[in-house]
Amino acid sequence: MTRLLVLVAAVFAACLTAPAAQAAPWTLTVAQRQAYLNYYAPVILKRGDENDGKQGRDWLANFDFDRDGVYATNRANWKLVPQYVAGTAGYERWRVRPTLYTALLEFTGNDGKSLVLLYHVYNAADKDGDEIHDWERVEIVVRGVTGTPGGAGESFANSTVTHHKDHVMRRSYDPDVNFLQTANGRHLMLWQADESDFDLPDAGPHAHELRYVTNTWAYVSGRMAAGGNAEVNISGADDKRNVHYAFVPEGAAGAVAAFGAVPLTFANASAQASRVDNGTKVTWPRVKRLTYELQDLADIVPTHWSQSAWQRHWLATDVVDVRFETPALGIGTGVQRFYNQSRDDAASDLTDGREGYLSKAWFFGAYSAELNEDTPSGSDDFGGFAGTGLDSSGRSRGAVSGDLASHGAYWRQHEFFVHSGGIDDSASREVGVWLPPGWHLAANGGFDGRWQPLFDDRPAA
Repeated sequence: MTRLLVLVAAVFAACLTAPAAQAAPWTLTVAQRQAYLNYYAPVILKRGDENDGKQGRDWLANFDFDRDGVYATNRANWKLVPQYVAGTAGYERWRVRPTLYTALLEFTGNDGKSLVLLYHVYNAADKDGDEIHDWERVEIVVRGVTGTPGGAGESFANSTVTHHKDHVMRRSYDPDVNFLQTANGRHLMLWQADESDFDLPDAGPHAHELRYVTNTWAYVSGRMAAGGNAEVNISGADDKRNVHYAFVPEGAAGAVAAFGAVPLTFANASAQASRVDNGTKVTWPRVKRLTYELQDLADIVPTHWSQSAWQRHWLATDVVDVRFETPALGIGTGVQRFYNQSRDDAASDLTDGREGYLSKAWFFGAYSAELNEDTPSGSDDFGGFAGTGLDSSGRSRGAVSGDLASHGAYWRQHEFFVHSGGIDDSASREVGVWLPPGWHLAANGGFDGRWQPLFDDRPAA
């Protein structure tokens, strides 16, 4: 089996790095990139824990839900969301707007065009409201891209979700990967825990962790139609878990129709809060079905930059340097510094130790993938930044870029490790490739959406 994985990875690497012979490189349009992100955007079935005055606390949100332009106030203000639910005067200025922050990476090789789609699921507070900024992410790799989402020859290859500090991968052939398939979308079905911390001796799913829904859409939709209990089986667990919310991408009409999902507004907030604790079973008619919008990781990246007003959002105790080759987001070329320690103005030490985007291994694809999610290990031993993290061909990122001096010193702006779906349990080695220099250029059929917004910011909303 190991030899087979190595052979598959070697073929994948050769196809990726070889110049395309069959056609001139081409790129997707902005509208096509938006369409792909909407087409594959996940459906999130979420458990709530909203009794004892916590109504609305398990909604997804956006970084500026309170409209104060400061992320360091988010935890404290999110604990006041019951006031928004109650229609309290003054809270009508809030715009909760459930949001997933996205980026699309497009690259071309001899085997055609592929995409990596990143979705960051934003929760404004975590662990019973004691911690700020919970950073869950979904990564989806798509092969055989033609420009029409779901077109002939296109395939879902693999996905990875955040499970606390672990990165849990599933491939197209794994039985616990299920989709809501419509005429205009193929939506990975995920389950998310509520914000509550675990209560010993029960250390089950908690604190917004993501799991794969192991039931088919036919099963889920059948239960919905019958009005049965809202619960699903999830990966890594033997029993069903409650569902109190369904979050559906607003840009996927078929998925919205399948759930009858509606936008969350100040006017309907009271009716769209679950108000039950995480152990309460509800029937599907009582599940709150809300749409979420897509925005860009690139909208948030500049808040970390040393020459921005980073002090309002982050602390300087976690620093990441990135060598920019391409000016983007108002940031010039050369080595640029980013501050990434989460700031919490309501905490006595101003932080809970959380980190921002540039400190996340998944932002550069440099994580250690695993299949087992029964016991979170909290380990991530790939060593991509340090230069010890090798791809299937035994190459570090510096060996691929030709910049060995970058190891342990700075990231290069367009570095990214693409996981091909195999699992290598050895330390500091993953199945996949570091993308080659220039992959992001339109002349090579590429696009790096981590640094370029695709979606309207909707300031009037």
